[in-house]
Amino acid sequence: MWQTLIAVLGTLAGVGVTSGYQARAARTARLEDRRTEGLAAVTSLVQALADHRRAMWVREDLRLRGEDWEAARTESHATRSAITGPLLRVQLLMPAVVTAAQAAAAATYALRGTTDHTYLAVRREAAIKASDDLVAAVGRHLAA
Repeated sequence: MWQTLIAVLGTLAGVGVTSGYQARAARTARLEDRRTEGLAAVTSLVQALADHRRAMWVREDLRLRGEDWEAARTESHATRSAITGPLLRVQLLMPAVVTAAQAAAAATYALRGTTDHTYLAVRREAAIKASDDLVAAVGRHLAA
């Protein structure tokens, strides 16, 4: 009788330990998946910001020179729209870097409507720095 009870308790203890290890492994896998998805979202966002920054430089340069900038305007609308999805994914998957992501997007949007080429260059540099700051914030977040 005692031997049967000890065997049953041993089996139950083994099941409990195994379940604990499996739950921990599943939790670790979920965290790693979320980290991978977050990194992919940031990568997409930084790329979309760079594309929009380039499109806005071309657009505003043409506008400031008094040339036809209608095609560049259409292109800039497409690249701005391409920021929305990755920005949303970063906000959902990496709330720790939301402020940096929003600042990078805002700095890139600020290239619009500049008054001269000098100011355009200043805003472009600010947008590049904000994007670099986002990458640094993500690096700190992932290292923690």
